[in-house]
Amino acid sequence: MPLDTQSRGTPLVEMRNIELAFGGIHAVDDVTIDLYPGEVVGVLGHNGAGKSCLMKILSGAYTRDGGQILINGEEAHIANPRDARSYNIETIYQTLALADNLDAASNLFLGRELVTPLGLMDEAKMEAETRQIMGRLNPNFRRFHSPVSALSGGQRQSVAISRAVYFNAKILIMDEPTAALGVEETRMVADLIQELKAHGLGIFLIDHDIHQVKALCDRASVMKNGKLVGTVRVDDVSEDDLLGMIILGKKPEHGVE
Repeated sequence: MPLDTQSRGTPLVEMRNIELAFGGIHAVDDVTIDLYPGEVVGVLGHNGAGKSCLMKILSGAYTRDGGQILINGEEAHIANPRDARSYNIETIYQTLALADNLDAASNLFLGRELVTPLGLMDEAKMEAETRQIMGRLNPNFRRFHSPVSALSGGQRQSVAISRAVYFNAKILIMDEPTAALGVEETRMVADLIQELKAHGLGIFLIDHDIHQVKALCDRASVMKNGKLVGTVRVDDVSEDDLLGMIILGKKPEHGVE
């Protein structure tokens, strides 16, 4: 079903006329995209297209040279990752940034550990909280006492996603979440994404796998050479349409906003 963004109220995120240059090279050139609650927007393009740079501006890893970011309709000032987190923006990188030797609870609270009134680490409470959030997002997760190095790729994604959700993420940036995963693991991550959507989170999904974008995303914004080719409703375009946008910078006849 086509998404009628005009009647959906205020976007979670609006990135308007964003500019970023390195030397004389425009990595992001006058790009405007948005994201609504309960929506997944794919950000597509070849390596060097500018998709990762655009998302790093939202995550606070890069500082934009021009343009405006609005969160819930109000201008946001994001100069570093701490600023981004203050707007409930969390990033789940392909590397997941997990400590391999620690278990799920220790990773969930890494750097934000819970402590008892005496100032000691409250391991029991951290495990209880981890079991609660994991029970909501991935009820089949059982390996609470294993180091995350012993977990499968999908289970590791569960830990990283649960960490973001526990700390009140409303906007998630996910970098190729199904890369190098098998069929079952990919289905697990897809189920997690559907659960996040149901709770009203908005997700920017950086990817180059058109099959995954068609399966997971509501809309797709395609970039080429730092510019936005266009944003389309994925149900209204074919995989060939998306390929044409990525490779040729050609807009399809239907589904473009």
